[in-house]
Parts: sequence; C-alpha cells; structure tokens
Amino acid sequence: MNFSFTDEQNLLRESVEKLVAAEYPFEVRRELAASDAGFSRELWGKFAELGWLGLGIPEETGGVGGGPVETAVVMEALGAGLAVEPYLATVVMGASLLKQGAAVQHERLPRLAAGKLQVAFGFAERQSRYELASVETRAEPDGGDGFRLTGTKSVVFNAPAADVIAVSARTAGGPRDREGITVFVLDADAPGLEVRAYRTMDGLRAGEVDLDGVRAGPGDVLGRAGEGIAVIEEAVNAGIVAACAEASGIMARMHRDTIEYLKHREQFGTALSSFQALQHRLVDMFMACELSRSMAYMAAVRLADPEAGEGELRKSVSAAKVQIGRAGRFVGENAIQLHGGMGMTDEMPISHYFKRLVLIDSQFGDADHHLREMAGTAP
Repeated sequence: MNFSFTDEQNLLRESVEKLVAAEYPFEVRRELAASDAGFSRELWGKFAELGWLGLGIPEETGGVGGGPVETAVVMEALGAGLAVEPYLATVVMGASLLKQGAAVQHERLPRLAAGKLQVAFGFAERQSRYELASVETRAEPDGGDGFRLTGTKSVVFNAPAADVIAVSARTAGGPRDREGITVFVLDADAPGLEVRAYRTMDGLRAGEVDLDGVRAGPGDVLGRAGEGIAVIEEAVNAGIVAACAEASGIMARMHRDTIEYLKHREQFGTALSSFQALQHRLVDMFMACELSRSMAYMAAVRLADPEAGEGELRKSVSAAKVQIGRAGRFVGENAIQLHGGMGMTDEMPISHYFKRLVLIDSQFGDADHHLREMAGTAP
C-alpha cells in the first residue's frame, strides 16, 4: 500500500529521525535503560520543546493538534532508535485518557504537553490476561460522590515515574461484565497507593500498583461512571496503533542493520551479502517489514476517521496487531540468525530490538488473541 504523507508529516518524521541519529546512539540507550529513572528527563524536555508531547492534544488545551497518523510517524522514528522514553504511556495513552475527563483533568493537558506530567494506565490484572472487561479491583461508595478503591493493577508501564495513574475499577456488576467499570485518575502519591517497580525484559519500567482504600472524588472519574469500558478501549486502541508503528520502525532498522552486517562479513573471501540464498532471506524480511508498516498506518487512518464504525476499527487494529506479532518474530529471528552467534549477545543492538518486538507482541494482546478478536470468538 502506498501512503502519501503531507509536508508537515514528512518534516515531523525528519525532525525525530535527526534527533535520534544525533543523540540516541545505542550506547546512550543502554546507559539510559540501566539508569534508575530508565529514561532521560533532558531528552524528554527536548521532546516537549519540539512539540512532540503535544501531539493529539488540541491547541486550546496546550497541545499542537494532530492525530493518530502524526503519532504513528513519531513512534515509527522512535522505534528505529529503540527509545526508552515513555511516549506511549504518557503522550499516546495518557492524553487519550485525560481528554475524556472533567475540566480538572483537561487542566493537566498543558503540563503533559510541556513535559511536566508523566502518566500511567493500569487496566490489566493478574487474572485478566488480555480481556479488558476482566476487572476485580473494586470502587466502593465513600460518602457523597466519592469512592474507595481496593485491588491491584498489573504490569502498569511507566508507573514508577508517573505523577498520575489512571486505573479501572468495578463499581457494579460481576468480575467479567462489560458494564459497571469506571476509570479513575489518581495522584501517584495518594494515601494507600503503592507502586512496586521493576524492569521489563526490553529495558523499560513498569510496576504493580496496589490500591488499599485509595480515595477518588467525582472529578477523578474519566468518562461516565459505570461506562469505563469505552474509555479503556479508546486508550488501548490508540496504544495498539502506536505500538504497531513503533514495531514497524524497529523491524526496518533490524533489516537495515542486517544488510550492513552481511556486507562486511566474509566467508571464503566473499561478502555474505553476495550469497543468493541470504539475499532471498533479506527480501522476505523486507516484504514483512513493508506489509507491517502498511497495516500499522492503515490502522492509524481508521483510528483517525470519525466515520469509521466500531467493527471496522476493531478489525483494522486487530489485523495490524496480528501482522506485527507474526512479522516481528519472523524478522527478528532471521536477523539474529544472519548475525550468527553475535546476534544473541547483549552487546549487539539486534538482540535488544528483538526483545522489544517480543514484548510489543504480548502488549495489548498477542497475535492469537487478536485473531480471535477478528473472528469474533475472543472471550
């Protein structure tokens, strides 16, 4: 599929690629991933100065506008640099959530766009697997319009650095009912809220968020009380599309790096890149990369289309996730094999790219889950 980008989108891509090339060599990425924070506050500030943190946020609330396609452009370029900054958690999903809140939440958007607010979203629990409606965390009435939240949210990306954490909790219904779920946004330092932080396999930061009677007021509700599944699905769809764009950037980078490696490695005095069997492998990898990129941008276009039906959107998003999951494994395994034993070492960037692809496959539902979604048989 041939996508034609606007001049503004091309300029946006070039600005991200330029910064990544100048300030994000692999050695810097490794240092940032190993640091206590897990990312660079200085680089985050530069993201804000360049306007990248304001994407998807209306200009009247401190953003620069734009939509899913512009976000995908940024995520693809950041993926090529394997950036560890929490762009997905804060800008993509965080802005999606805060825009659905009351005025007090809208007032947080300018701080987010300025790089002064970090956001995390806890929608998964230990028993939920990939089912968004499987919520056992409870929100009990606490006088007037307030609530007390009790439960644990699992694998909450960016939770250790977040200033505010959005969580789903059940205000009515059974543990797997779509009705009766409410989404709340809580201050990370609220009494009764504890984050147990850890590092994920791809070098990012996440945490288990324990809620022990955390109080939430009416202004902390995102969307309508009891109808939070729509809020969750909107944020997760945005997250899936952005993650697919990131993965397409990672795969393209792995393909380029593998070509360069084969050009410089020799066997019997001949560059490996001249072997026809390996050229065929590289072509297959290239085709997988291109199809994945097309599927990611098709999903972004669908997400940006206000007239796209819910069924059409879900199918496009799930189709992109299936393609990314399968192609990521294919491209990653071939890239590592063509690098030989060196491809498995921690010193080689290729192994870190593959780790990120593996995690993206499982994040928001793996390929098998989204195949069931497309078939209408997901639980």
